[in-house]
This record gives sequence, structure tokens and C-alpha cells, in this order.
Amino acid sequence: MKKVVFAVAAVAAGLLALTGCSKKEGASAKSSKAEEKVVLTVWESLQGPDEFIKQAGEAYTKTHPNVEIKYVNVELGDAAGQIALDGPAGVGPDIFAAPHDKLGELVNGGHVLPTVNADAVSKSVLGACSAALTYKGKMYGYPVSAETYALFYNKDLIAENEVPKTWEALAKWTKDFNSQNPGKRGFVMDVGNGYYTILFTTAGGNRLFGTSGTDTSSSYLASANSVKGMKFFQTLRDALNVPAADLDTGNCDAAFQGGTAAMHITGPWNIKNFKDAGLNFGVAPIPALPGDNKPAASFSGTRAMFVSAYSDHPAEASDFAQFLISASMQQLRFDLTGAMPSIDTPVSSPYISGFLKQLDYAFPMPSIPEMGKFWETMGNTSKNIWDGADAQKELDACDAAIISK
Repeated sequence: MKKVVFAVAAVAAGLLALTGCSKKEGASAKSSKAEEKVVLTVWESLQGPDEFIKQAGEAYTKTHPNVEIKYVNVELGDAAGQIALDGPAGVGPDIFAAPHDKLGELVNGGHVLPTVNADAVSKSVLGACSAALTYKGKMYGYPVSAETYALFYNKDLIAENEVPKTWEALAKWTKDFNSQNPGKRGFVMDVGNGYYTILFTTAGGNRLFGTSGTDTSSSYLASANSVKGMKFFQTLRDALNVPAADLDTGNCDAAFQGGTAAMHITGPWNIKNFKDAGLNFGVAPIPALPGDNKPAASFSGTRAMFVSAYSDHPAEASDFAQFLISASMQQLRFDLTGAMPSIDTPVSSPYISGFLKQLDYAFPMPSIPEMGKFWETMGNTSKNIWDGADAQKELDACDAAIISK
């Protein structure tokens, strides 16, 4: 992992000095700071990220008194679509949060500006984050959190030394547990969500859209390794004999949170929920696939703040976005949201180490526009395979639907 190479003061002073002029900058950042009152509109989600932006804005304004940060609620999943409408209309934000897999769509639509001082930003953040925000050799945005998922386990139902390291061991342990504990389940996961089921397609180094994540000749979901992995996924139905329709994220989260499931695959966003429920739980890497001796590869995600191409204040917007990845702001974000920092900075949590271990085996969700077709298609494919459909036929159809010729 990479170390932070600049302090907040250096970020604030250096970024504006290095910012190049764009069609919308007009006056220099220096003269703007001295003379102009600047209001930066920031789109972010509720339930934690909103409070982070508000508090970060207050901290930034203390050292940049001419800049006011105005928070507006636009949820993460809606921002990419809304910027395409509001940006050109002149009513959009200066900065907005979006997941990195929307990057290709945002860049091709002309909605976002490249990262200012990209080399320094790239060196300061986790490698997975800088890779996730690089599209066709250029970096866009400022990563404010990293994420992947891992194996949560209830310590009151399974001892730490019993947590399975392979999927075969997990299936065996789950069957034994189920037979001895009526009304409880050894394991649950959302089997109809491609975000999670993608891990079963990654044996032998197989990756969605190839090793680069940009090969649009194939999704690689119908490759031999993918088919083999999804056939194994189907065998887990013997240990978790529940239809896919009843294993959505809400049901699985509720089962684990209610203490009726010993293990569950989910992400750091659930840490607070499970803590508030009084669960005694831990987090471990995902079990290895058959034939492997290391955790199965998961998707890694990066939540980024993007500077709008329609902003009237791109220099100030870029400076504030980079301020959000300083060590103090990353600590604040963790305190408020529980999100994994995007930089290598220590945080006080007994759970983060499990995610960091898994992150070593994760790969960024591809950010090419074809990802727009992946989610629903792979979700339905996974449900069908779980419920008994022929894996090869389903994956062939999935690939054909995603890679439209």
C-alpha cells in the first residue's frame, strides 16, 4: 500500500498552483481567493456521507474563507444519470460523488474533468483506487473511500478458528451446522447479485472483460473457468437450500443481523448496523475457490468525488475534492460512515483488517460503458443458475447480452 505523500497544507497550497487553465476557470485561483466569493455545490448521499461533506466543508472554509460548501442530496446511484441532465442545463453541481464503474460513461459523456495533479494524487492513494479511476490512460476524480466485501462471521455461532478458508469447507460446515441448529443457517449471501457472484467466475485468473477490464470482445463470463466456477456455485444450493428470490440482500442482512445466520458475505457499510444490533462478529477474507489456496477474487469499488465539466469554479472544486483525501478528512469520513479510507492511514477498528486482507485479492470493477449491461444481466443469470438452470447456456446468453455486436 502507498503512503500519504503530502499534508493537507501542501494539498491546499500546491494544487491551485499546479492547476492548469480550463475553458471555465476564467480568473486564476489566486485572484479568485482574494476577491471572489465562491459557492461550491456538492452532490452526495444521505446517512453519513452528507454529514461528512458538511463537516469537511466547515473545516475547509476555515482556511478558505471565501469558499462556501453547499451540500445537496443526490444519491450515489443517481448522480451519473442526473449530471447528464442538470450539468448542461446549468443547474448541476461543482463536485459530485459516483462509483468508479460509472467512469467510462461519465468520461465519454464529457461530464467530468481529469484529476488535477494526477501523479501526486495517484501516489497518495491506494493502488486499487488509482487504478479504478484511470480510464484510457488518464485519471479522473478523487477517491474518497475504497470498498470490497468479505466474510462476516458471528462469533457466538462459529469460533474464529473454525471460519472456513475454502468454499468446500464452508459448504461442509454449513451442512453440519444446519442439521444441528434448526431455525438457523450456517451461511447466507445474495446469490442473485453479480457484485458478489462474480467471485465464482475468477478461478485461474479469469476476469470480467479480460485482465485489463477493457476487452469488449468478450465479457469472459462464458469462459471455461467461469463456467466451472458457476457450476460449483450451483452446488452450494445443497448447503443453502433456499430459492434465489428469498436470498436478496435485505433478507440476508436481516438474517445475519438477527443472529440466525453464522456467516454472510457483505461489505463495510454493514459494520455499524451489525454493531448497533449488538452482534459479536468478525470479518475474514472470502474462502478460496476449488483448486486455489488464496481468497477468491472479489470486486473492489472506489467511491470518488468528480469535478463537473460544467463547473464555473473547477480550480476551487478540485482543491476541495483533493482536501477530502487528506489524512484528517479520511479519518473523519471513517468515523462518520465506517467506510474504508482511500489512503494508507491507520483507523481504529477491529474489522477493517479483514477487508484490507481481502482487498489484496480484489480487482476493480471495470469502468467501461458495457458495465451498464452487466448488473441486471449477471444478476438474472446468477439467480437462474442457483435455481438449477444449465450454467453453460445461461453464461453464453449472459455474454451475448452484455457484448452486443
